[in-house]
Amino acid sequence: MRRVPWFVVALAVLTPVITVGSVSAATTSTTDGWTWPVVGPVIQAFDPPDTPYGSGHRGIDIAVAVGTTVVAPADGTVTFAGPVGGHLFVTIDQGGGLSSTYSWLSAKLIRKGDRVLQGQPIALTGWGHPGAPIPHLHLGVKLDGAYVDPLSYLGPISLATFVRLAPFP
Repeated sequence: MRRVPWFVVALAVLTPVITVGSVSAATTSTTDGWTWPVVGPVIQAFDPPDTPYGSGHRGIDIAVAVGTTVVAPADGTVTFAGPVGGHLFVTIDQGGGLSSTYSWLSAKLIRKGDRVLQGQPIALTGWGHPGAPIPHLHLGVKLDGAYVDPLSYLGPISLATFVRLAPFP
């Protein structure tokens, strides 16, 4: 029998399950105007590289189940939607030098050149980074060609998004 580490079990308990009729990412907009593309805990933070080709983590990883709907965080134009090294990626140009990329997807729901609106479904999540122990969406954001912390645009999610009340007998 395969043993599951305690932190995976804890994450599974804390990770919200998005189902029909539950809180969706489209309802979690922030004061900055961006909507979270999926709702879940951030399991790996932004770690900018010291040099353009140096090591680092050029985005954030948000834990969600495989097949979760990804929505556009803001209006924009799809500049890329397709495979890179055998994995699906989507990039949206939000204008003003700002773009966002969604990585390790299982399906894309849009095409290059499509205009998307905030909250519009654009893809379905895949497993995440190859070899990762927890399924997730990788979100990267660039401003004028340089990676920036996506949390600067997303802001916090309300704790109410994660709270689920159990029925009382």
